[in-house]
Amino acid sequence: MADARQRIIIKVFRKYSHSLGPEALQFLEEILDRHEIADEEIEFSIETIAREYNKQDDAAMKVSLSILQRVYEALQDQGPGDHAETELLDPESHLYVVDAFEMPAWNWSHERGTFERSSLPSTMSGTAESRITSARNRLHIIKQSILRNEHFSPSTLPSRDREHLVTLKSTKQLLGRAGERFLLLGMLAHNMEGKLCLEDADGNVVLDVSKLDDPGEGLYTEGCIALVEGEYTEESTLEVIAMGQPPCEDRETARSIYGHIDFLGKGSTTLLEDSNYARRVREELSDVYFFCLSDVWLDNPKTFIGLQKMFDNCIENSFIPKVIVMCGNFTSRSIIQGSGQDIQRYHESFDSLGQLIASYPQITRTTHFVFVPGPLDLTSNVTLPRKPILSSFTTQLRAKVPKVHFATNPCRLKFFAQEIVIFREDTMARMLRNTVEVKPNVMGEDLRRYLVQTVLDQSHLTPLTSQIQPTLCDYDHALRLYPLPTAVVLADRYEKYKLTYSGCHVFNPGSFLTKSFAFSTYCPAETSSEEGVIEMDVED
Repeated sequence: MADARQRIIIKVFRKYSHSLGPEALQFLEEILDRHEIADEEIEFSIETIAREYNKQDDAAMKVSLSILQRVYEALQDQGPGDHAETELLDPESHLYVVDAFEMPAWNWSHERGTFERSSLPSTMSGTAESRITSARNRLHIIKQSILRNEHFSPSTLPSRDREHLVTLKSTKQLLGRAGERFLLLGMLAHNMEGKLCLEDADGNVVLDVSKLDDPGEGLYTEGCIALVEGEYTEESTLEVIAMGQPPCEDRETARSIYGHIDFLGKGSTTLLEDSNYARRVREELSDVYFFCLSDVWLDNPKTFIGLQKMFDNCIENSFIPKVIVMCGNFTSRSIIQGSGQDIQRYHESFDSLGQLIASYPQITRTTHFVFVPGPLDLTSNVTLPRKPILSSFTTQLRAKVPKVHFATNPCRLKFFAQEIVIFREDTMARMLRNTVEVKPNVMGEDLRRYLVQTVLDQSHLTPLTSQIQPTLCDYDHALRLYPLPTAVVLADRYEKYKLTYSGCHVFNPGSFLTKSFAFSTYCPAETSSEEGVIEMDVED
């Protein structure tokens, strides 16, 4: 029986998809003895070594003793380091608006067991190969995090825990094994005959959900990836007895493994840098806020009244936000096939908005304005991710407001170590319309929790098939939620909500124009949001 210290060492390296041989394991134990590491500090110390080993270009899945020794010597040379922090944080130099079409494409390499940057140029049309790659990426990214989960990952040492482990199987392993029970991971879809099936990288199997009482929490849509347990029958179907969402891997775990990968294209940071930034943002930038508005209908005069009141309150209370995010729709009705007058009014409404914002110089000097198009707005494409609002409509606004960003949908804000995803889509309605035979019998708070849990568990903003929600397959990585972001703005016409799941804060600011003027304020120092409400006057 291996001792507790060995189990901790093996567990940490296994998290990085590395296995240890006897020599490497002995070397690590010698390090712990040499430095007299206390039991409670073992995991942290080994984590530091494992993280540095994982960054090495020549690091193999089976830990090399020579590379391990090199890593240890390099850490020794670093010493305690100089943590002097004399300069104050400058939020301006650490704020980035990340365009979906500028994010580098990282694909999962099944052979190497890590991400590889795509060497092919991305196109709007995509190719047959890229369509397959985007689907496989979704499946393999979730699968690799599941296999690190303590319930699925076996130890390399003998242990009683092996009896309680769950083993994932493939659809190809079902053949000729009727009467046996299996646990599968795959995508829910309907076959050519309209029957619900589960597809994985090796094939598919028809699902019989007639005996399934209640699935696990979440929304099960066509195109979502699910864990399905059942008994294989003589009719070549899987009689489902349990169904659940894949477990969500928190941001810190994913970043500890893939922290050296620059997913956003704005430079990667280490976990130590992230931790230092998070602490200093809490201490030094507690007064920094982001405003988030959705459904800012510029064709309704009341919207301008509400915006003016919001700006007036900011000036009166000396509460100037660092960022104001305005999500579409910027029109209350579709004008895609509208008349010339509709298009002209749409253009003039952005001119009027530019004049209103420019009349508050205290705000325009410091505040960044980010505009995210909605489903009804005029962009050069209607498939996700969507391009920014056509520049021909926003010329005057760009000229009057210096710090303005017309972003894609979705887009991301990188603020120090934080990643905030902004997505404008009627997600709740679309997900509920496309649930499969397994439908949740929940409402209100539970329904909102199911939505958030599903989106984050799926590591994707639109866990639907391409027939239901077409996407640009070469840019599908821009819809990915892995590693888990710090916060997600699911701007939706559905009622507003906020909740935190697996360390990720998710909120919907709701429509700006309701019985009052509603929006949300996000505080990076607290990684949480609050609802903002401005009451309408009777004359409004």
